[in-house]
Formats: sequence, structure tokens, C-alpha cells
Amino acid sequence: MVNTIDMQGLRHLNLFRKITNIQTRYCFLYNEILMFCVPRADIPQALGRNGENLRKMSDILRRRVRIIPIPKGIENSKQFIQSVIAPVTFKEIEITPTEIIVNAGSENKAALLGRNKRRINEMKVIVKDFFKVDYKII
Repeated sequence: MVNTIDMQGLRHLNLFRKITNIQTRYCFLYNEILMFCVPRADIPQALGRNGENLRKMSDILRRRVRIIPIPKGIENSKQFIQSVIAPVTFKEIEITPTEIIVNAGSENKAALLGRNKRRINEMKVIVKDFFKVDYKII
């Protein structure tokens, strides 16, 4: 949803702007969690006092909401991927000019793949939209 915004995404972005007073155009779904990307300096304002804005949006949308920082480039891809897939962790990440390879280890590989490879397909789209490279799990 980074490059093209559908009607549902536009509704989510408008609600986010009304509640937090922060304009963003980055909103996507991963593992049934709605994620909004904002500049790192605006995260406290987006969360609100004691997470009030986050709770309000979660109640209205009836789904989990997470606010993460916008990556500044491919050099921030490790922190970005880590914040998207949290609480699942990975051992290491290798960044090449054409792809991002995540070494998950045996315990977390299944969690990163998901049933019927749903999570890996979602993450491939997210990484392709943000960094214009491919995504692999080994």
C-alpha cells in the first residue's frame, strides 16, 4: 500500500491524521496488524499520552495498530524489518544490492513464513515497496 493507496487505506490514513494530527502516506497490513510509518521524531505524538491515540484507533478499527519509524534508506532496513516482524526475531540480515536475506534460525523461520507462506508474501511486497529489492528467508 506504499506506492498505491486503495480506498480502505485512504480511510485508515484519514483516521490516523484526525486522531494524531500527523500526516503520513505509509500504511500497510502485516500479520493482521495495521502499521503506520511516521518520522522517528513524531512517534511520541502519534502514540499520544500513555498510548491513548493508539488505543483509540485500535478500538475504532477493531484491529491491532502499530506505529513504526519510516526507514531513511536501505541502511535502515534492519531496524525497519525488525520493528515490522516484532516480537519474532532473526539471527542476522544480509543486504545485497538486489535482495535482503534474513537468516531466521530454525525456531523463528516458521513464524516468519506463516501458514501457506502468507507472512513472507506480505513482507516481500512491503520490502519491494520501501527498498525496491527482493526479500528472502533462509
